[in-house]
Amino acid sequence: MKAPGASECRIAGLVLLGAAVFASAGEAVLTQHFLVELHKGGEAEAKQLGAEHGFSGVRKLPFAEGLYHFYHDDISKTRRKRNVQHVKHLAKDSRVKKVSQQEGFGRKKRGYRDINEIEINMNDPLFSKQWYLINTGQADGTPGLDLNVAEAWELGFTGKGVTIAIMDDGIDYLHPDLASNYNAEASYDFSSNDPYPYPRYTDDWFNSHGTRCAGEVSAAANNNICGVGVAYNSKVAGIRMLDQPFMTDIIEASSISHMPQIIDIYSASWGPTDDGKTVDGPRELTLQAMADGVNKGRGGKGSIYVWASGDGGSYDDCNCDGYASSMWTISINSAINDGRTALYDESCSSTLASTFSNGRKRNPEAGVATTDLYGNCTLRHSGTSAAAPEAAGVFALALEANPELSWRDMQHLTVLTSKRNQLHDEVHQWRRNGVGLEFNHLFGYGVLDAGAMVKMAKDWKMVPERFHCVGGSIQDIQKIPSDGKLVLTLPTDACKGKDNFVRYLEHVQAVITVNSTRRGDLNINMTSPMGTKSILLSRRPRDDDSKVGFDKWPFMTTHTWGEDPRGTWVLEVGFVGSVPEKGVLKEWTLMLHGTQSAPYIDQIVRDYQSKLAMSKKEELEEELDEAVERSLKSILSKN
Repeated sequence: MKAPGASECRIAGLVLLGAAVFASAGEAVLTQHFLVELHKGGEAEAKQLGAEHGFSGVRKLPFAEGLYHFYHDDISKTRRKRNVQHVKHLAKDSRVKKVSQQEGFGRKKRGYRDINEIEINMNDPLFSKQWYLINTGQADGTPGLDLNVAEAWELGFTGKGVTIAIMDDGIDYLHPDLASNYNAEASYDFSSNDPYPYPRYTDDWFNSHGTRCAGEVSAAANNNICGVGVAYNSKVAGIRMLDQPFMTDIIEASSISHMPQIIDIYSASWGPTDDGKTVDGPRELTLQAMADGVNKGRGGKGSIYVWASGDGGSYDDCNCDGYASSMWTISINSAINDGRTALYDESCSSTLASTFSNGRKRNPEAGVATTDLYGNCTLRHSGTSAAAPEAAGVFALALEANPELSWRDMQHLTVLTSKRNQLHDEVHQWRRNGVGLEFNHLFGYGVLDAGAMVKMAKDWKMVPERFHCVGGSIQDIQKIPSDGKLVLTLPTDACKGKDNFVRYLEHVQAVITVNSTRRGDLNINMTSPMGTKSILLSRRPRDDDSKVGFDKWPFMTTHTWGEDPRGTWVLEVGFVGSVPEKGVLKEWTLMLHGTQSAPYIDQIVRDYQSKLAMSKKEELEEELDEAVERSLKSILSKN
């Protein structure tokens, strides 16, 4: 081996000098770790020496000859006299050339912060109760389980220059916590056909819904009123359209298409009835308006539609809601402040991510704190209604960080930056799809992380062009067995060789026509060529329909995001009720939506494969360490 030159020795000396300088800063903390250099001998001699002096472990340092790591579990860093004695005893041993006790110093994981170190000072009285913004364990919650808005705010992003429309029952735009951020130009009342979307008065404050949602997004900061919005410098517009006996297609379409060059984000906390037996979605005009919005809104970058996934609980399935399950919307579910699912949460494969709402806890401060009608404040905003505006606020922060983001960029950022954090559900486990993205049938890709999203958004490159491919279709009538399952396979090349080839998936739709003696007992699963199973339809025990069924209904999944769609897809249809049922499947058409190139997906795959290899390596190392420890204990017991 070549001996180190003078320059290399000088560099090594500077490194050691630097280490000494850093180590000397502050009061030294002695640890139970010792650096021992022997005059001669190898690892066996070192372990023998360690055993004689009562050390529980000895490890050879692989980067230097004759240096060993001695450690002793019984030595406390505060028991300095005993520590000194160990150094003296070792130093006196004729086999030891040098011994030094290691000093301790601080290191922290980057990206992880103690909740008490977050320096956000607000004088708003409800701010300390807005656990979904900064969770310190309020209302018996789980510290750190929040939207991580503090990091985004500290980076300087507060929603400035972004307008969010609350499509609801109106907004109390005179509220002192909303008035300064109210965008009158972008607001309208489609129920009364005038530009003043103030809520209609009722004795029970029934029309407080929109005002509460608006406060979550854009309540002003540091004005000593109520709480703080997720994007507290954003502008909020009111679109009053819910408060009427019946909805019409033209009012929905008009609301969704209102001021698309001024409004950036539309937040909707409504949909078809969550009674567990309704299958409904946008009508013709509304579909046309949404398509126009994503294609032409925001100067062609696309309007961003955020939708609450639904409050039907385990009795319903949000894939039966054509708004929440639309490719053009970002469907948001909710979790409570300890990470569990709320009892009203619906699950489905179209949910993209989650935020927070109230839930099972009886603590009066476990709800969502926000603005209320007539200048009041509340701690009791709830449901997935509260979840969608929080998401809209996070997206506003991302748009301020990068105004060029398209509606699809926002969906990709949501998939890539949402976190499992401490979300958990008793029924649906976390899984990884074919490219390693972690998802949950109820929570989607996890809870939104505002800090991670704005950091990624700043340098984000627009996603490639989107293509649509009919992957194949089965239209022969297939009988669904009363017991067991109908299993169909559909091979596809994803239109390879054609202009509309789809290599990297975004959304996948299974357009299905099916009838049965009881629609609510149907269960439909679909598995991708890369082995990812999506639950397209769960049992809905309240749905007794035996006539309508599903007619060309586009069941949607986001769980195969980033996968290669080429290969064989599998559809499983069966009944899960206690009474035998009959049914027929008349159509299954596979619709693939995605891109022909997506470099970051390739990087995710490489990272995922690397992590898998590393985890296997770590398992082997752990097994080796355990074997060494067993051998050492055996040697010690014999001596």
